[in-house]
Amino acid sequence: METETTDNGTLETWTPQEVRDAFQRNEIVLIDVRTPQEYGFERIEGALLAPMQAFDPDHMPGQSDKHIVFHCGSGVRSEKVARLCLEHGFERVAHLGGGFGAWKDTGMAYTGTDVGSGAPKSMQKTATS
Repeated sequence: METETTDNGTLETWTPQEVRDAFQRNEIVLIDVRTPQEYGFERIEGALLAPMQAFDPDHMPGQSDKHIVFHCGSGVRSEKVARLCLEHGFERVAHLGGGFGAWKDTGMAYTGTDVGSGAPKSMQKTATS
């Protein structure tokens, strides 16, 4: 995990492995800030959807029980949302570095769409080196 101390708090950038491990241990809430269309097509199973275009940090839950980690397609939108949360009083917040693309590139499982039927399908990309 990389950390950056900002004027408003601490921004954490997590690796896909760190996110997966913490998610499996039920230590984090993973929030997808992509569009509903992107989420509908493919997503990390169990991630919640809070699209960036309608995101309001004042309506986010606290982090007393679980840490919040944001993710998007590449890490750009999730970092913007994380910084916005810091500006709204969060002391620390995290996002997935490299986003969903990095998640898939490491070969981790996700839910995609079967192009033949349109049904959800468990998928896994062969990890790149």
